[in-house]
Amino acid sequence: MKFQVDELMTHCHIIGGDQGPERQSVLFIHGAGQDHSVWRPIAQQIADRGYQAIAMDLPAHGASEGDPLASIEAMADWVVRLLDALSLERASLCGHSMGSLVALDCAARHSQRVAALAMVGTTAPMPVADTILDAAKADDPAAFEMLTQWGHSLTASQDLRDATLQLFKQSRPGVLFADMRACNDYAAGLERAAAVNCPTLLVLGEVDLLTPVGSTQNLQSSLPSAKISVLTGAGHMMMSEAPAALVDALDEIL
Repeated sequence: MKFQVDELMTHCHIIGGDQGPERQSVLFIHGAGQDHSVWRPIAQQIADRGYQAIAMDLPAHGASEGDPLASIEAMADWVVRLLDALSLERASLCGHSMGSLVALDCAARHSQRVAALAMVGTTAPMPVADTILDAAKADDPAAFEMLTQWGHSLTASQDLRDATLQLFKQSRPGVLFADMRACNDYAAGLERAAAVNCPTLLVLGEVDLLTPVGSTQNLQSSLPSAKISVLTGAGHMMMSEAPAALVDALDEIL
């Protein structure tokens, strides 16, 4: 479905139908250089459990118009405007990687709009290696290849890896770099975490190389109260590697 945000068309994949203004909705926020399709293994299962699942494309991603937003804060404010366009007073936010920072910032600064927060494949701060930043800035396909390689566990199938790589290749020039820079420059994560007052869940991949479990200690300490779920054997792209386990974890917090 298409919605207008900032006079630009925004694409959302919605499953679960209209349940009225008090419906329990979950807004899924994708990671850097990706789009709503990463949530396909998850959204239908969440809808089957009684929620309205909304997977959206950020500006310049997927089928959404516009230019990439330059900062995590700008993306978080944009999410609020998307909620307005969707006529949603509140929603639960579930973000992956870059999307987890967007969800965190939104939950902290727009708390009245966020019912629950789920951060998947996350850490804060979220520094990006110079090799990835440099390759992304040059629109070098090596950036896609590095993120695909490090984004999966060693046991992930070649089909899963190929799908991730193809998704990165479909991104528009400059989008991955803008996203990576936004993650790298976001310095307010721990401050924002301390301000979150809604039910919160961190879903971490046991063998995630991009946002390792061990890197989340400061984030865990900063959040006033958060549940932690570590998915056995899963890498960073746990939506495709461990969808059933991820849905079970999300259902507890939602």
